[in-house]
Amino acid sequence: MRVAVVHNALRENAGPEERDVLDQAEAVVRALQELGHEAVRLACDLDLARFRRRIGELAPDAVFNLVEGLDGRGCLIHWVPELLEALGVPFTGAPAEAVRASSHKVLAKERLVLLGLPTPPWIDPAPAGLPRLAPSAPPAASAEGPWLIKSLWEHASIGLDERRLPLCSRAGEACEELARRAPLLGGACFAERFIPGREFNLSVLAGAEGPQVLAPAEILFPGLPPGAPAVVGYRAKWVPESFEYRHTPRRFAFPAAEAPLLARLQELARACWRGFGLRGWARVDFRVDGEGEPWILEVNANPCLAPEAGFAAALDASGIPFARAVERILADALRGRDPGAYQCG
Repeated sequence: MRVAVVHNALRENAGPEERDVLDQAEAVVRALQELGHEAVRLACDLDLARFRRRIGELAPDAVFNLVEGLDGRGCLIHWVPELLEALGVPFTGAPAEAVRASSHKVLAKERLVLLGLPTPPWIDPAPAGLPRLAPSAPPAASAEGPWLIKSLWEHASIGLDERRLPLCSRAGEACEELARRAPLLGGACFAERFIPGREFNLSVLAGAEGPQVLAPAEILFPGLPPGAPAVVGYRAKWVPESFEYRHTPRRFAFPAAEAPLLARLQELARACWRGFGLRGWARVDFRVDGEGEPWILEVNANPCLAPEAGFAAALDASGIPFARAVERILADALRGRDPGAYQCG
């Protein structure tokens, strides 16, 4: 089978959070070759007409979609799956609508509320007038802070500097900070109530019998300075020589007493998979407060597949070889379809 491994083209000034997609593409190509497939890498930029022509020339049986945005903008992450859907080309991972609904963080939180799933209160994004899923006011009207300012679209902890964390104690202060920081955070941002407590990541992998929730991971914060919020920010993800990177390890082993909490997190992760219509692979990020109650922070469609990232670590902890996971992701893209029954001209 010929598989086009599609990723976003890098900008000249790309940071580590963008360059990481090359590690993902290399790992996926190796896995596909190990499985006996022909793998062809293809970078995509804003010239979608050229991308369409290249897909037509390659005539792949499927596309392995690793696109995380275009021209460094996360708000364009759904453009490639939308084009592939229009062309009728089978592709891995979430459908375009699910990619958009989960990547726009406020739309994702509104959907979580409509699904009856727990997510922290928030303050509407700046600038005002952005699309809304539900007409009702967000559930922040009577909520107390502190409020954490987050980019509306950009992932990879863009804008979360652990040393100068944008925490606001009052809603009014948060609204002022939203207007000030929006141009620095991809053009739009929102405020989310910060939940002190523990942080968990639950990865989900497609299977013939339905989604499998992989081994739960908890992010630990050993050596955190007194009073510092336990947050996985930009430095913890992308600056290997930093204190934050070296002091945010994962753990997959838990005492038996944690079983009810882990079961609840797994149940919520499956509910997110169903509620957002995800496919292939995904990751759901949680905070657990001091009362042991979980809160869904983000639903990540098509999360990072780099060998050092959390999804690969969860595969390893679950005893699933990376190539086997790639095989399952590809099979999910083709399930119920004839891979030769499309035209991309």
